[in-house]
Amino acid sequence: MSTSPSFWLDSIGPLDARRPALPGDRDADVAIVGGGYTGLWTAYYLAKSDPSLRIVVLEAEFCGFGASGRNGGWASGLFPVSEAKLARRHGAEAAAAMHTALGDAVDEVGRAAAAEGIDCDYAKGGTISLVRSPAQLRRARDADGFLDAAQARAVCDAHGVLGGIYSEHCAALHPAKLVRGLAETVERLGVTVHEGTRALRIGRGTVTTGHGTVRAGTVVRALEGYTAGLAGHRRSLAPVYSLMVATEPLPASFWDRVGLARRETFTDERRMVIYGQRTADDRLAFGGRGAPYHYGSRVRPEFDRVPAVFEALRRTIGELFGVEPPIAARWGGPLGIPRDWMPSVGLRDGVAWAGGYVGDGVAAANLAGRTLADLIRGTESDLTTLPWVNHRSRRWEPEPARWLGINAGLRATALLDAWDRRTVA
Repeated sequence: MSTSPSFWLDSIGPLDARRPALPGDRDADVAIVGGGYTGLWTAYYLAKSDPSLRIVVLEAEFCGFGASGRNGGWASGLFPVSEAKLARRHGAEAAAAMHTALGDAVDEVGRAAAAEGIDCDYAKGGTISLVRSPAQLRRARDADGFLDAAQARAVCDAHGVLGGIYSEHCAALHPAKLVRGLAETVERLGVTVHEGTRALRIGRGTVTTGHGTVRAGTVVRALEGYTAGLAGHRRSLAPVYSLMVATEPLPASFWDRVGLARRETFTDERRMVIYGQRTADDRLAFGGRGAPYHYGSRVRPEFDRVPAVFEALRRTIGELFGVEPPIAARWGGPLGIPRDWMPSVGLRDGVAWAGGYVGDGVAAANLAGRTLADLIRGTESDLTTLPWVNHRSRRWEPEPARWLGINAGLRATALLDAWDRRTVA
């Protein structure tokens, strides 16, 4: 059983050595706080566009320690705010542009990884959301990409499939291979990466750490689920946990029956999100929400493991595929959830930020990195006019209202799913 942050990190072996911590005060053009996808893609596109920039990445643990090394490996065009809702707020053209840009980001992740020689098991097979109850079927029938039962089962032959919704805008990948490859790539491009360097406070022109202060023309906050640990940001993003399991490699007979021949990612139409992929070495990597939010936005290693959620994930695999495969690893980690579920990217008064992806950050972080690179360099582009640019979500409520509200919402979501399973066509 995995004892590191994730199976993905275990599977590529231990780090040879951590990069050195910040050795003291220093100056830079851009200081990036966070060594995950958002921070590293920002560094990558800045360094590619202007090699003269002095760019410093500061990471509290090691690059990929957080969600970038633990996620479900979906590079998807999903966005937590629907196109219809975006259209009501920003107009139909802006909403369509946002969703088009996210779809393009799926391809850009694959293109950039290939260009830099990062073998991250990228396979763009699309994604299918399975319909498995009459109530789900009623909601799904009019969706773009709807498949009837036979078509859906041809992609993923799970038990009880009544239909599905397919989108081409998703690729399966190995998240830890991608983030580790990105870190090596940005260093090759001249970016300085300091690990073991926790940012304590950020402000206009400065990042204060336990090892010294970095003075920079632009400071980038890219901490996602760990944002609440930064001084002054306790209520900016709520850290809500998602947990995963990975099976041992499964035999060809299983895959011949189940499908996912193009490594399509899969979920279903329940409200409490589940997500899975067929890995390059024929495992099921499968995850879901349902772990509690912890009072005061606390993030601790022991919260990564919730036996009841792991058991629910194992049981759900059995419900979907009629098997009880041996589980090789169990792990989890926090997502960053904004109060209005609207991810954002922006730059104001020398401080830039991106995040709040609500679990759909693998491709969105690439789009955010390209957008931040344009904003920081003062380049107007199609990306800098997207509706998430400079969006400000209102802060979460103080405790105990935050704890009560988030956990009540999780419970209500589970109850609605249970009601769906009991309804009839």
